Amino acid sequence: MRIARFSIDGNVGFGVLEGDEIDVIKGHPFAEFERSGQKVPLDKVRLLPPVLPNKVVAVGRNYAAHAAELGHDVPDAPFTFFKPSTSVVGPGDPVAYPSFSEEVHHEAELAVVIGRMCREVPRERVKDVILGYTCANDVTARDVQRREKQWARAKGFDTSCPLGPWVETELDPSDLTIQCTVNGEQRQLGRTSEMVRSVEDLIVHITEAMTLLPGDVVLTGTPAGVGPLTVGDEVAVTIEGIGTLTNKVIKRG
Repeated sequence: MRIARFSIDGNVGFGVLEGDEIDVIKGHPFAEFERSGQKVPLDKVRLLPPVLPNKVVAVGRNYAAHAAELGHDVPDAPFTFFKPSTSVVGPGDPVAYPSFSEEVHHEAELAVVIGRMCREVPRERVKDVILGYTCANDVTARDVQRREKQWARAKGFDTSCPLGPWVETELDPSDLTIQCTVNGEQRQLGRTSEMVRSVEDLIVHITEAMTLLPGDVVLTGTPAGVGPLTVGDEVAVTIEGIGTLTNKVIKRG
């Protein structure tokens, strides 16, 4: 099932995507819901970020080849950091090039969307707390990341976390193709099976420390091939079984 969040005529809602239509649901997807039977054409709505997370917990260096291309070793434990809710944008939304950076990179990632409040989740229960999966781009000011010990500005600037286009609820995340193109040219190509630590590993590790809330997002790391973005570029993240998230880079006003 593909669950989209959308706006039409000033109203915001959730719906189940079926072909080229969205079947509007009553309520929200984080509990039992009913389909309203009201259907709207996909080309008549604006797709929004599929969720509005309280927090985005991201994982760095979870693909060995990506760690190596930046001159790093794979960490002994998952390397986590936060992206604020204000960094989140949706499909088709612009990514604004920050004024304090001269080297912004794309990072295609599989995003896990949490479906229920959880903490200290045992491995065998991880699937129970996941609503589904979506595409993400962990846009990074690489020069700032190298220069500053904390990654808050490098990873957390406004528009640095595109998510979308929808949440796929019926998906095995263990071995999916993940790729990134810039202006149609392939930059990244990998498989989620190359992750050093699996989705289960990451959820267990993160929830040992903190409570995850419905709608929170976990970014699972990026494969090798990250590279620069410039104003005017169109960057697209495609994940097998989900779809494509596309955003254009603009000059920050």
